[in-house]
Amino acid sequence: MSGASQSNALPDGVVLGYYGDDFTGSTDALEVLSFAGLKTVLFTALPTAEQLAQFSDYRAIGIAGTARSQSPAWMDENLPTVFRTLAGLGAPVIQYKVCSTFDSAPHVGSIGRAIEHGMAAVPGNWSPCIVGAPQIKRWLVFGHLFAGVNGVRYRIDRHPTMSRHPVTPMQESDLRCHLAAQTSLLSVSVDIDDMERGNPDAKVQVAREQGGIALLDVVDDNTQAHAGRLVWENRDGQIFTAASSGLEYALIAHWRKAGLIAPTAPDFPAYPPVDRVLVLSGSCSPVTAEQIDHAEKAGFAALRLDVTRLIDTAQADAEIGRVVAALAQAYSDHAGVIVYAAKTVDDAAFRELERLCETRNIAFAEAQQRIGQALGEIALNAIPQHRLQRLVIAGGDTSGRIVETLPITALEAKYPFAVGAPFCHCHSDTPAFDGLEIALKGGQVGDADLFVSAMGRLSANCT
Repeated sequence: MSGASQSNALPDGVVLGYYGDDFTGSTDALEVLSFAGLKTVLFTALPTAEQLAQFSDYRAIGIAGTARSQSPAWMDENLPTVFRTLAGLGAPVIQYKVCSTFDSAPHVGSIGRAIEHGMAAVPGNWSPCIVGAPQIKRWLVFGHLFAGVNGVRYRIDRHPTMSRHPVTPMQESDLRCHLAAQTSLLSVSVDIDDMERGNPDAKVQVAREQGGIALLDVVDDNTQAHAGRLVWENRDGQIFTAASSGLEYALIAHWRKAGLIAPTAPDFPAYPPVDRVLVLSGSCSPVTAEQIDHAEKAGFAALRLDVTRLIDTAQADAEIGRVVAALAQAYSDHAGVIVYAAKTVDDAAFRELERLCETRNIAFAEAQQRIGQALGEIALNAIPQHRLQRLVIAGGDTSGRIVETLPITALEAKYPFAVGAPFCHCHSDTPAFDGLEIALKGGQVGDADLFVSAMGRLSANCT
C-alpha cells in the first residue's frame, strides 16, 4: 500500500526538515544529506523568516537543539513550536533526529515524549523509526540495537560506554521495550524477515491503524533501501519520524534506487592544512580519551579544565581565566591545543564533582551545563584572540552548550572529516566567527588520530 504518488523526481522545495536532539547528531544528518548532493543548512536556533529566506533554494533544513539533555517539562514547552515550524516548511518528512545509540530515559531526553509532540504537530497516522545505519556501525535486528566499537559489535545494553553513560545508560536493547517506558504509543517491529521474505507493508499498516511507531530493521544495504522506501511511499503527504541519521541514509538509498537523485555522490574537496587548531572536549568516552592521548603524543598541548571549580561562580570565572591564559601560552609552542574536562566516567575529578553537587544540592545536569558554558567562554575568547580557523568539539551535550555560547547562526557541511562529523562552515554576523570551520563529534566518533588529522598535516608542533 502506498500513501504517496510516485514520479521520477523529488518534489520541489524542502524535502526534509529536522530538529536534532543534540548538536553532534544534527551535523551528522547535515553531512549525510549534503554529501549526497542535497543542499542543506543547519540553524543553531529556531530560524526567523528572514534567515530562512537566505536559504530559500535549499532542499533540507535542520535546527540543532539540546532536547537530549532536557526534561519532559522542557519538551512540553519547547518542542511543539519547533515541530510546527518544521511542518510549516511543507517538507514531506519531518524528523526528530536522535542519537544512533538511542540513549534516553523517561526523565531526560525522552524520545517517546518527543514522538508524541511530533505526531500531534505533523499530519499522519503512524511514525516510522530508523535507527540502524551500517555506515556508522549501527544495526537494528528484530528490534534490538547493536553498535560497533573497535571491531566488535555489542548489543547496546552491553556496550562498554553506552551501558555506563553518566546520564542515560542504555539498559535495554529491544527498542520496543525501551520506548514503552517513555510513551503509551504502540511500537511494532518491521524486521528483516518482513523485509526480505515477507510483506513489510503489512506491518506498517498495523502501525498506521493503531497510530503507532514502526521500528524498521536495518542491517545492510538491502534492508536500508527497503526502510527508505517504506517511509517515502507511506508518508501520506507529510510524516513525522524520530530517527537517527539512519533515516537520511535510508532515504538516499531509496531515492537513488528509484532514480529520484543522482546514483553517485558529488565530489567534495579535502580540507586544507591550517596553522592552528583548538579542540574542546566534554566527552567521557574511551574513544575520545584515546584521541586526546594520541594527540598529546603527536605534539598537542592538553589543558585540563578543573571542573570542581565551576560550582562556585567566582571560582568558575577564575578557572576560565586560568585556562585562557594557559591556552595563550600553549600556542607559543604548539599548533594544536586541547582543553578537556575529563577523560572517563571514572575520572577522580568527575567523582569529586558528583560529591560536590550532592553536598551543595546542585543537580548534576546543572554542573554539566556549567562545564559546557565554561568551554564556550574559553572558545569565545580564544577564537578571535588567536585568529583560529578550525575548531573541533567532542561530546554531544557539550557541543550544544558551546555552540549556543558562540555567535554562530547556521552551519553548512564543507569538508568530510570523520563519518558523522564533517567540518562545517559557520555563518555569523561576527567577523571572527564567520567562515570558522567547526567539527562537532560525538564521544564514540573517530579514529585515534582524529584530533591530529584536524590540522591537515602530520604534526601539531610549531617547529
